[in-house]
Amino acid sequence: MSDTPPNSPPGYTPPKIWTNKTSGGKFASINRPVSGPTHEKELPVGRHPFQLYSLATPNGVKVTVMLEELLALGHTDAEYDAWLIRIQDGDQFGSGFVGVNPNSKIPALMDRSGAAPVRIFESGAILMHLAEKFDAFLPTDATRAECLSWLFWQMGSAPYLGGGFGHFYAYAPFKIEYAIDRFAMEVKRQLDVLDKQLAETEYLAGPDYTIADMAVCPWYGSLAKGRLYEAGEFLQVQDYKNVLRWADAIESRPAYKRGRMVNATWGEPSEQLHERHDASDFETKTQDKIGETPEKN
Repeated sequence: MSDTPPNSPPGYTPPKIWTNKTSGGKFASINRPVSGPTHEKELPVGRHPFQLYSLATPNGVKVTVMLEELLALGHTDAEYDAWLIRIQDGDQFGSGFVGVNPNSKIPALMDRSGAAPVRIFESGAILMHLAEKFDAFLPTDATRAECLSWLFWQMGSAPYLGGGFGHFYAYAPFKIEYAIDRFAMEVKRQLDVLDKQLAETEYLAGPDYTIADMAVCPWYGSLAKGRLYEAGEFLQVQDYKNVLRWADAIESRPAYKRGRMVNATWGEPSEQLHERHDASDFETKTQDKIGETPEKN
């Protein structure tokens, strides 16, 4: 008896050896099966201890929020320059960027606060590096393990949301019912995991706001608020009331609001700060104040 469901579309038989071919879609021009730089380009370096090279995608927002939260706590040594990396233009494949992150993904951070520069890539690693350096937003008591568990939950789960559901629902050149259904089911399961946890705790790891919340909220908080992939109605995100309560609380924080603006090149011009080199930039250099035409994402 065949395991093929009734009314299934014609099957695809993979070739013996995979070969690359143009598949279309929003990010087709920057996808390739090899790593390394495509061109020589050095990265700029500003005057602050931390040099961030990023874009305000959910992964990028994690780090700018963390830096703004550290500054809000009074950690003046957390001052940073945030340089815009336009991934659609292939900036992440410049030799300088690849030198900081050989995986060619944003965000990438250079810590120049010590005797020798230290590179950190992967957003979760950056959050941990900063938390340990400033002894902030990472518990030292029994909730530390809970915080790290939720941080790594996000790092492992978000690819299903972004590269899975987001790609097939919003960016693929054509809709594939099986792929969308498969990843929608998983994303809703993940939202349910979060909702049940947040029914028991104020924040993910307990009563305190931590790097786990900073990592998860730009992805799942934004999804629950209907901003990610324009998929709120499709996923019925209003059902996850505990996630919404938690996202509202985090998004009301002034540092979170500032962090979401840094390296943003879409949305309202007043919420776009393409690059951040000083705290005063939030007042003087947003797109509504300098008069540039905002980009479309």
